[in-house]
Amino acid sequence: MSRLEAKKPSLCKSEPLTNERVRATLCVLKGILTSSYGPSGRLKQLHNGLGGCVCTTSQSSALLSNLSVTHPILKILTTSVQNHVSCLSDCGLFTAILCCNLIENIQRIGLKPTTVIKLNKQLLSLCTSYLQSEFCGCRIRVDFSSTQTLLCLVRSIVASKPACMLTRQEIDHISALILRAFLLTIPENSKDRLILGESIIVPLKGQRVTDSTVLPGILVEMSEVQLMKILPIKKTDAFKVALFCASLSGDFPDTGEGTIVVNSGVSLENAVLDQLLNLGRQLVSDHVDLVICQKVVHPSLKQFLSTHHMIAIDRVGAALMEALSKVTGTQPIGSLGSISPSSYGSIKDLCTAQFGFKHFLHLLPNEATICSLLLCNRNDTAWDELKLACQTALHVLQLTIKEPSVLLGGGCTETHLAAYIRHKTCNEPESILKDDGCTQTELLLLTDAFCSALESVAGSLEHDGGEILTDMKYGHFWTAQPESPSVVNWPDLLSRCGCGLYTSQEELCWSFLKSTLHSFAPQTCLPHEAVDSANNLTLDCFTAKLSGLQVAVDTANLILDLSYIIEDKN
Repeated sequence: MSRLEAKKPSLCKSEPLTNERVRATLCVLKGILTSSYGPSGRLKQLHNGLGGCVCTTSQSSALLSNLSVTHPILKILTTSVQNHVSCLSDCGLFTAILCCNLIENIQRIGLKPTTVIKLNKQLLSLCTSYLQSEFCGCRIRVDFSSTQTLLCLVRSIVASKPACMLTRQEIDHISALILRAFLLTIPENSKDRLILGESIIVPLKGQRVTDSTVLPGILVEMSEVQLMKILPIKKTDAFKVALFCASLSGDFPDTGEGTIVVNSGVSLENAVLDQLLNLGRQLVSDHVDLVICQKVVHPSLKQFLSTHHMIAIDRVGAALMEALSKVTGTQPIGSLGSISPSSYGSIKDLCTAQFGFKHFLHLLPNEATICSLLLCNRNDTAWDELKLACQTALHVLQLTIKEPSVLLGGGCTETHLAAYIRHKTCNEPESILKDDGCTQTELLLLTDAFCSALESVAGSLEHDGGEILTDMKYGHFWTAQPESPSVVNWPDLLSRCGCGLYTSQEELCWSFLKSTLHSFAPQTCLPHEAVDSANNLTLDCFTAKLSGLQVAVDTANLILDLSYIIEDKN
């Protein structure tokens, strides 16, 4: 028997946020996230010291999944953000940076955790109520009769991923393709419930980004030799399809601890092959045109089907099976027994296609709610980032269908919201306190910390030392070139606000964002004329940003309320 070690006592640490090492680690994480934020964010390279692939990114999903954090506080923060991103795809960096800012700012003012949590919840409620209200000055209702707002939303997402290495022309091209791919997943006739289709991203690395395209249906990659064997395809009407998820290779399944009893003189291989050929005869008698198998088809069965002018495609993989089931209108067949006539599906047409150095079989559905986004980029790193960006944009468009609103981007929602909260708490403190035992002084202290955290998120978009300002009419975010002269006419240096809605030629006055601000009431109720006249707005997903705001505040409250961390060292 091996020697047993004495059990070590658990390690108990009180008031973890007062530890300088914890604060320093949190500051380092904030620096990594802040420097990655926005279209001009700095790229990060993450790799294991023992080797393996290198990840170059500025996206929160890739950053946080590749960062190794050990301290419990950092684990709480990163796990909360990762859960948010896994559900909503967007606004991960916004959520993480805001949470870090809140923790940092609130620690400075020295209020009790119970007071902080109460007031944070009140301010969060004020934020969500305003953002969801009809008079919100930073929310735009989406008009589905025009694609302009949706295209701006997609372009904003793609442009914010610098590791994709795209030019402005390429950003426009990819954005239009993503929107087109999404529109192809919307069924033409939907009565009670809208059930969206699927966009399948097909990789084509080493090609120009402008070679990317969208096609209805599914592209199944095949070798040129395989395609030559099934050409020419001669059929004028629909193709009858048999879709198999069971292996047609003739291999025996693993019996585990069981045994197979075989009579003397019986060949298992021949018996299985006879069963496959009997299956093939049924497919022929049922006039099936196309056999698609997730796994391997036995060469003898392939030859049999080919002699009867049937097309057999194997090794399509599990990833395509759900989409193939939707395209063909049938469920995959999971056995080699007799097949019910209702188990067959159909497709409208079948043709071949070549893009770059790859060859494909193109399956065209009867109802096109499945499409293939053939995605090109110059190298593996840029393609991986672009794929993530496309997946995020497609998910955001789905969220926008459910909640047809968007928020102004480029830091303008954050600064506008901060101005609104400051004005509200200064002028109507009694409507927020509501006899919860907090004083007006505590409210004003926490409001300043809360609003400064929001403004710092907006300020994180500037990475080149430029001047950061806000206008005193709309509360929008503006940046100027670094080293501006001390006496300056701001309209000459500023062009448009962060979201692109307003120009500096309007009669505005500006203030430095980091200076002491006097509260002012930002203009609410966006004018329709201004929104309609702006063609290149920077926009954010309403659902993702609202959820990110809630996750950031709730996570900060949880971390600020921690009194002890108990670690089991065994």
